[in-house]
Amino acid sequence: MDVSRRGCDELLVEEEWQRKLIRSAASGKPLRIKLGLDPTAPDLHLGHTVVLNKMRQLQDLGHTVIFLIGDFTAMIGDPSGRNSTRPALTREQINENAATYFEQAAMVLDRTRTEIRYNSEWGDQLGARGMIELAARYTVARMMERDDFSKRFKAGIPISVHEFLYPLMQGYDSVALQADIELGGTDQKFNLLVGRELQREYGQEPQCILTMPLLEGLDGVEKMSKSKGNYVGISEAPAEMFGKLMSISDELMWRYYELLSFRPMSEIVSLRRACDEGSNPRDAKIALGSEIVARFHGRAAAEAALAEFAARFRDGAMPEDMPEFALGAAPLPLVQVLKRSGLAPSTSEAYRNIDQGGVRIDGSRVGERSLQLEAGSYVIQVGKRRFARVILG
Repeated sequence: MDVSRRGCDELLVEEEWQRKLIRSAASGKPLRIKLGLDPTAPDLHLGHTVVLNKMRQLQDLGHTVIFLIGDFTAMIGDPSGRNSTRPALTREQINENAATYFEQAAMVLDRTRTEIRYNSEWGDQLGARGMIELAARYTVARMMERDDFSKRFKAGIPISVHEFLYPLMQGYDSVALQADIELGGTDQKFNLLVGRELQREYGQEPQCILTMPLLEGLDGVEKMSKSKGNYVGISEAPAEMFGKLMSISDELMWRYYELLSFRPMSEIVSLRRACDEGSNPRDAKIALGSEIVARFHGRAAAEAALAEFAARFRDGAMPEDMPEFALGAAPLPLVQVLKRSGLAPSTSEAYRNIDQGGVRIDGSRVGERSLQLEAGSYVIQVGKRRFARVILG
């Protein structure tokens, strides 16, 4: 129960989960732990690993974890947190994204003890008749209790009928897999509860649900998202990953410790107490960054990333290995150079970095928005840790 509760937002229903654990311990039969992820994008980031970490913790206790790739539900599109209908993905796009999903998830889970399933196994077989029978087991009134549906309805924003099928199909996944508990982010609570109801409808013991918080991104405000540029990708280069983690605030660091670290909570409490009593929080941040980089890239890579970070920021050295971009004909506005090289996610962000003095070219700070770069090779730095070599012809 301590492992289950650690860092979680809600565990419903605790008494039911405790009874399941007691029964499992007495019988020696592992419980079935379900997590589903739709392959709507090809890459996973640390925000996704919050719930994957919980899966791994329960896996290490001997339970069966089921990593469900939602190749069928991805064609519908999850309406959770949406104020408009999500654009549909093609089967080809879904398959392309799904190809790397488990390989990335296996950086957290033990691949030898993980059951991998695709919900197209039963979704494709349902057919029109099966879908009608499934839809008959849930009411429109219950569906409209969902916060994002009710808000859109009251605001006169269209809701497509197929969006109602998403929570039904996610719930039916739990029936097909006979899940004992389903994990998800806090935005998935409604969908997880539908699974409980449908299991009752099909004569199964209802699953418990465990929701994990949505991890804040590097800015400490918005949830981690690739589209917001505040993410740490789990397949990013070790030095980039380490540098990003070192950039978070001291307060956010403890949030990351709780949700991302595998250290016992007693150690984390001791670390925080030491910082409160005068220890340098930077040392705790280095320990966190090293742990996370080692998890995805190995201990040697973590040590090398720390050494490069120390050299770059303590001794003023530039990284030996940086991305290189050939951006074509010169002259080219600096703001376009920043955007096209990935050093700034948008034109407005590029202007902001220039205005704040955060852009250097070959070591010299620049502050002129309208600067045009002529033909040549340049090392461009944005902030303390983003570098790129840019070549203009």
